[in-house]
Amino acid sequence: MDITHSMLNDLLDRIDAPGGSLHLPRDTDPRMLVDRLADRYGAPRTLVLDGFADPTVDESRGAALLAVLEGRGETIRAWAYGGQWIGAGTVRDEHGVVRPVLAAVPRRVRVPDTGANGREEDWVERLVAITARASPPQRPDVDWAQIEAEVGTRLPGDYKRMVETFGEGAFDGYLTLNQEPWTHLREDGLLIWASTEHENLYCWQTDDSTDPDRWSVAVRTFDGDLAPFDCSAAEFICRILLDPHHPFTMAHYFDTHWFMNYRDNE
Repeated sequence: MDITHSMLNDLLDRIDAPGGSLHLPRDTDPRMLVDRLADRYGAPRTLVLDGFADPTVDESRGAALLAVLEGRGETIRAWAYGGQWIGAGTVRDEHGVVRPVLAAVPRRVRVPDTGANGREEDWVERLVAITARASPPQRPDVDWAQIEAEVGTRLPGDYKRMVETFGEGAFDGYLTLNQEPWTHLREDGLLIWASTEHENLYCWQTDDSTDPDRWSVAVRTFDGDLAPFDCSAAEFICRILLDPHHPFTMAHYFDTHWFMNYRDNE
């Protein structure tokens, strides 16, 4: 049975609030189901494989899905999406028959306050807390010496930590973190560290005489305007995720935030 995105929406709507699971027809291909969800939500994490649950799974990694499946999972993949965990794969039903399954449960995250402005704050750690990031570093072996040689300058430390920690993907599935700075605005003194589908470019205003950790953020909007912000890249992301009054806020769309990975490096 083919699974369209419209059908997927209908299936998710059939799951009782606030959360539960849905056994699907036996002719449903669970791999196709996972692929359709991955098209929408990015690379999944594996909670159960061949009937064995990942022992590291806790509340921040989707344990609520295992609870709603009552330990019957055979192969379960999971995605964080806003205030939900979405799970899909196969389970054994009450007769011991392996069935395709779709599940959804609430995702609860304790969001820290952004606090006062300050370069001395560890904004990467705050960003990890805001997104409830519990996976191991996605790209711990980035060759920054080579990248910095190609770019022609040292890069801010918080940016390098974000790339190593989060890897390739987007905050709230919207703000894409560049794995290397884009340099096509270098003549304007700008290096681009992130972008959105609305064609806003998130940059640093570079200065060869200033420590890169002191560079300020500037947003080049789709219509060519430049909006400066006296903060680091990690602080900027924290603030647009949480502050509904920020001029580039993302807080209007979701109360709970996540990072959508484009590749599964777990």
